[in-house]
Formats: sequence, C-alpha cells, structure tokens
Amino acid sequence: MRETLVLNASFEPLSTVSLRRAVVLVMQDKAVVEQAHPGLRIRAADVEVPVPQVIRLSRFVRVPFRQRAPWSRRGVLVRDRHRCAYCGRRATTVDHVQPKSRGGGDTWLNTVAACAEDNQRKADRTPEQAGMRLLVRPFEPTPADALLLALGVRERANLPEWLALPA
Repeated sequence: MRETLVLNASFEPLSTVSLRRAVVLVMQDKAVVEQAHPGLRIRAADVEVPVPQVIRLSRFVRVPFRQRAPWSRRGVLVRDRHRCAYCGRRATTVDHVQPKSRGGGDTWLNTVAACAEDNQRKADRTPEQAGMRLLVRPFEPTPADALLLALGVRERANLPEWLALPA
C-alpha cells in the first residue's frame, strides 16, 4: 500500500498515512493535495482525485514535541526494512534480543525484525544461548528518521525531489 506524507498547515511534516486515509482527508476537505503521483488518478462515480503523494492539512494541528520515536512492532519492521536480523530473509515477526521472560522489554534496542523460523528457533533464549548471530545491531531512530523510514527513504541524500531540502 502506498504511503502518503502528511504536512501540517505550516508545511511541517507530521506523519505518513495510507493512500485510503489520504484520499478520505482530501474528500472531507480536511487536507489538500500538495504533490500527486504523475498520471495516476482515483475515479469514483462522480469524483476524480489525483493519487496523493503529499497532502497538507487545511487547519493547523498542535503536536507535542517528541524527542524520541514511539516504539511499535510496525516501526521495528520498517526500521529493519522487513529483513530478518538473523538470516536476512523476509521478516514477518519481531523478536526480543533479551527475552521478555528474562527482563527484556519492548524497546528499540531490544527488538529486531525476524522471520518466523528464526524467531521459533531462538525461542526463549538470547542469541548467544541459541548459537545465533545478529547480522545488524538494533538502533533507536529519531522521530525524523522514523518518518523517512516510513516513506521508504534509506538516506537523506535519496529524498524525492519534492521533499529535498534546499542547500
């Protein structure tokens, strides 16, 4: 499913939403399309809307300042690009490096994306106890990095031209 960037009325990036949610916001006049996918349109009986890539809210939304990105299972999968931290195959689950039963928590530094086979093989053990090696170390993304990861951008240098910062 395509992700759409949501900007505040002040053009400040807020989050990403699904294509369906973006279209609903535009249809309800809660947002306007700032950038659309070229040549793509959504058609209904009486309406035709460009497929939004970036939308801007019509009214300013006050957002509390966040120094840390909130942890979520989806966030861990996106951070690790849906790749297993143990074998590199497609990951569908989240594994706790230090198992929850042994005091490990739901934190960015204690969770990694894992395929179902490796997650079961590791079970209720640490990677060392299971004889498994992490291919990548978990890290805590900043809120800005979490937003870029959700958009599928690996590095700031690879930003789409509509999001690139002026030099």
